[in-house]
Amino acid sequence: MGSQWSRDKVYLRAKHEGFRSRASFKLIEIQEKFNVIRRDDNIIDLGAAPGSWLQVLRTLTDGRVLGIDLNPIAALDGIETLEGDLTDPAIQKQAQEMLGTVSIVVCDAAPKLSGHKSYDQARAIALGEEALIFTCNVLKPGGNFVIKSFQGVDFPELMALIREHFFVVKTYSTKATRKGSTEIYIIAKNFRG
Repeated sequence: MGSQWSRDKVYLRAKHEGFRSRASFKLIEIQEKFNVIRRDDNIIDLGAAPGSWLQVLRTLTDGRVLGIDLNPIAALDGIETLEGDLTDPAIQKQAQEMLGTVSIVVCDAAPKLSGHKSYDQARAIALGEEALIFTCNVLKPGGNFVIKSFQGVDFPELMALIREHFFVVKTYSTKATRKGSTEIYIIAKNFRG
């Protein structure tokens, strides 16, 4: 019996096209629908390992791209990386010093899943709140924020928090998301500053 990945068409397509994971297609789809990234944007990718979103970001902007993750990220041409915790003020300061003006923050991070739905969802929301705090500390007024979350009882609270800081906030489920997943992306545009 083969692995689940051998039957996953999106995963196989990602490998065939040289992407590190299927998540690449999620960001491509979000960009095509919402046009969140401009050619001159400096971008931070939170929870960036293994680097599939970084690969896509490098093609979408001529600005600087920085990936931050607790785990090391294998080198990619034209990409800077930081290994550390996004909640660490020193990492936030270092990220700002490296990029200067930050126009976009994206976050495809998810906590390690335990299999207990309500516990995992609460941890995902807490991670989303931490990513929002990071974003509010580094993003320029008018900037954009894209974050993965999971639908559940606490999801409306995260949406309300994000709406406090951005003029336009929408949700979107990508075609590349596995069937049955509660995964959803929040697209937040025009940071109030």
